[in-house]
Amino acid sequence: MKSITNSRTKHFYLFISPWLFGFLALTAGPMIYSLYMSFTDWKLFGGSSWIGLENYRLLTQDFIFWKSLWNTFYYTFVGVPLGLVAGYLLAVLLNTKVKFMGTFRTLFYLPSLVPAVANSLLWLLIFQPEFGLANTVLSSIGFPTSDWIASETMVKPALIIMSLWGAGGGMVIYLAGLQGVPQSLYEAAEMDGAGRFKKFIHVTIPMTSHVIFFNLIMGMIGSFQIFTQSYVMSNGGPNYASLFMVQYLYQNAFDYFNMGYASAVAWALFVIILIFTVIQFKVFGKRVYYED
Repeated sequence: MKSITNSRTKHFYLFISPWLFGFLALTAGPMIYSLYMSFTDWKLFGGSSWIGLENYRLLTQDFIFWKSLWNTFYYTFVGVPLGLVAGYLLAVLLNTKVKFMGTFRTLFYLPSLVPAVANSLLWLLIFQPEFGLANTVLSSIGFPTSDWIASETMVKPALIIMSLWGAGGGMVIYLAGLQGVPQSLYEAAEMDGAGRFKKFIHVTIPMTSHVIFFNLIMGMIGSFQIFTQSYVMSNGGPNYASLFMVQYLYQNAFDYFNMGYASAVAWALFVIILIFTVIQFKVFGKRVYYED
């Protein structure tokens, strides 16, 4: 019996060895090394020396870092709730039984399959202040136009509007959750006199809370790491108004070759994401319904 157990253990480690090697070499190893680099003044093409917490002390006095942190918070705490609501309502709409529903679901899901760079180039044309589609539509119906990505006040809302374009990704997960809600619960609610709205509030939302919670966690983590959209559309401007933390990290690493400071920014971002993820589990985790 013991020999069988040992043999299974060996086979287990043999089969997971490719993943284990990839995790250690490409994830855990670089993370540990970046933590070490965050305590040095290493320039990419020069030597390095141990400077302790100096990079983290400089972060607290760095105006651009705080600006990028504010931009990241703004994008996350405004964009994620809007994306959750848009994706959920879209899923509810596409959960009805009408003709060509499969086609509609495909059309709404397609934007989330388009690469981020291609999406950004498309919306760059839409938000062009001079000839963009957004201003053309606004002026045609008598509304004032905007400078969008050229405006300090409108560049972040423009990026948030663009993020809603990809709500179809979350919609698919919501759809799976909605279709798993037992019909018997709706029938029981109808017998108690509940209308559509009450069934939605007291049956649909609680029974899909685990899916909402999953999309909340993943959406927040993804929003904290926004990079491509702002890099392509506005390159962090104007006047740092769309400079997010990951782009500031990238600038320090590959524009200024200050790898030590960039590593400190990366670990600051990691700690922030970790804190907000733990808070979400503490606040919402116990309110989520899971099937036994």
